[in-house]
Amino acid sequence: MTAPAGAGEAGRARSLAARLPALPMRFLAIWLALAALLLFSAVIAPRSLQSATFLAVIPLAAFLAIAAMGEAIVLMSRGIDLSIPAIVTLSSTVILGFSGGRDEDMLLAIVAALLFALAIGLINGFLVAVLKLNALIVTLAVAAMTAGATLWYRDSLRAESRVPPALADWGSTRILGLNVSVWVAVILVVVLTVVLRKTAIGRRFAAIGANPRAAWIAGINVNAYQIAAFATAGFLYGIVGILVSAFIRNPTLLVGDPYLLAPIAAAVLGGTAITGGIGSMVAVAVAALFLTHLGQLLKIMGLSTAIQFVVQGIAIALGMALAEWDRLRFALRRLARRGG
Repeated sequence: MTAPAGAGEAGRARSLAARLPALPMRFLAIWLALAALLLFSAVIAPRSLQSATFLAVIPLAAFLAIAAMGEAIVLMSRGIDLSIPAIVTLSSTVILGFSGGRDEDMLLAIVAALLFALAIGLINGFLVAVLKLNALIVTLAVAAMTAGATLWYRDSLRAESRVPPALADWGSTRILGLNVSVWVAVILVVVLTVVLRKTAIGRRFAAIGANPRAAWIAGINVNAYQIAAFATAGFLYGIVGILVSAFIRNPTLLVGDPYLLAPIAAAVLGGTAITGGIGSMVAVAVAALFLTHLGQLLKIMGLSTAIQFVVQGIAIALGMALAEWDRLRFALRRLARRGG
């Protein structure tokens, strides 16, 4: 009796799918990469692992982790956000302008910075979700307008403007030996993980990212969740602007520049699916630590900043390849079932 057509192809698909490693290792991979990097650092540049160096670098990883979590949320909703540097810079400038360096106006400045960041996120979300404009173009355009408004506002402030002393003191505070910004990042990781993994809102959000049409048919308001993703991301970028301002005390118009490619690299390297729906805030935070330590290691080794940008680009490419590898397993399993 002749084997049915496609049976041999299905068998080959099953065999190949079985040989490909399982990839909710997509979240495990960054842990392995971090372990390998630390081992490499211990051999090549042990100075990068000294406690003094670690304590100096870990706040930078916290800033990147918070920005990357915002980017990851947008990616999970099938978008992309390139307005991070502009929002971070605007938030830091609002802190300077609204507070005037006075402690009594510090709370007003913080609230204003977060509200402006949230408003920009809402604008991004409305243009992408409701008007169906391309997220890449929209966020670039909004970033350009935000940068222009920030520059105009910054020109009205004194060049030596500083954050309020109370905010600066808070930004240098250490709890259990770690800068306060690290604990803010940890709290945000826990809160976002619980919301995304343990609540109905989080499950619906994952559903609209995985399959927006099916989610819409199921009665989920897809547009509202997509707008909320950009708004939440904008709010997180605002937090980054405040934390960075408190940490460096005298932020300039260049304060947001490091957060263009790095958050995307951290989000993708942390296993966030660019096709939507899949993401882990813990893995994204670990990826931020990986990239920050990698940058520090390259500096200690005497390599240029240009090399760091090259490495970030490679990290994004590897993260995308990881996501495609996972999709390849899924496609092979479908082919095997269809052949069966």
